[in-house]
Amino acid sequence: MSRETVLSNARIIIDDAIVSGSVLIRDDRIADISEGTARSGEDLEGDYLIPGLIELHTDHLEQHYSPRPGVRWNTTAAIQAHDAQVATSGITTVFDCLRMGADEDGGFDKGEMRSLADAIQAAQADGRLRAEHFFHLRCEVSSDNVLEHFADFEHDPYVRLVSLMDHAPGQRQFQSMDQYVLYYKEKRGLSDEAFAHFVARRQAASAKYSAIHRDELARICAERGITVASHDDATLDHVDEAIGHGVRLAEFPTSFDAAEASHKAGMSVLMGAPNIVRGKSHSGNIAARELAERGVLDVLSSDYVPLSLLHAPFVLADDLDGISLPKAIAMVTSTPARTVGLDDRGRIAPGLRADLVRVKRDQGVPVARATWREGRRVA
Repeated sequence: MSRETVLSNARIIIDDAIVSGSVLIRDDRIADISEGTARSGEDLEGDYLIPGLIELHTDHLEQHYSPRPGVRWNTTAAIQAHDAQVATSGITTVFDCLRMGADEDGGFDKGEMRSLADAIQAAQADGRLRAEHFFHLRCEVSSDNVLEHFADFEHDPYVRLVSLMDHAPGQRQFQSMDQYVLYYKEKRGLSDEAFAHFVARRQAASAKYSAIHRDELARICAERGITVASHDDATLDHVDEAIGHGVRLAEFPTSFDAAEASHKAGMSVLMGAPNIVRGKSHSGNIAARELAERGVLDVLSSDYVPLSLLHAPFVLADDLDGISLPKAIAMVTSTPARTVGLDDRGRIAPGLRADLVRVKRDQGVPVARATWREGRRVA
């Protein structure tokens, strides 16, 4: 027997419009959308009903797994805490970032990310998790052991996204040494001598490994049908390189020129939702709001604050004349879904997964009052 749920009296965000009406859920799918006031079903009292949010890049799991330097929390407990915060922020599909390659900033030992991934898969199979989880492998291409770490995921179908990144000084995010000094020297309290050695080692590793590792990882992803993301592109040469590697997602470009070129090349340009909420980048690079104003922002990511993924679209719709709420919501739902090939979710339309969020927002920070994944309420 089919299981039916009616969510009535909602402001439903569908593609480029907001309609007042009801949504019929049958089993795990959206069966129908009807306009007008309904007397039956769960009364949403005029709240927004939006698609479940899709998070492509979050470092948030690491905060639970390693809450202090050198501390490793129980993996299942860490995953459940992360998952609960994600779901109550309206996120129904999350790509958990797992670091590949240790570097001078620490990182994780070989096998550690594989163990964490195994725990995520076990928790999902046990029905412990509210959101659906996939893996986003963050590959530090300047690391000598990135391919060794990556090999632990050689046949893993959960891997749906791989980003190619180089955080060495003089590269991409840290083209300016002023930024690098702040991020690594001052925040870590390194002496001048220690910092000079740190920089030299990072630059040497980048020169030796980055190009060959980018090429190899892009080749593997093409063979396996994994979406590839560039990271912190700053120049047109970086964008040309990304095009050659088949990149579909341009994560956190650090200049307008790189963002514009990526967007024109058909890549989805991703920026951090915290950047939108705060009005600036935490590392001193271009403001995401500027990219939105100039029409080259496609996807938002919560990065390190899960609730920012729900908050940021409302900020954009409030502050920018050219961005409606449906257009802003698409940056956290339909566009990320399309970018990574998830064509069964990300919109409220008949036949798609009933991944939905009830949002109350009169002013200020929105509240996710309920979250449904595949037709079942999970938060």
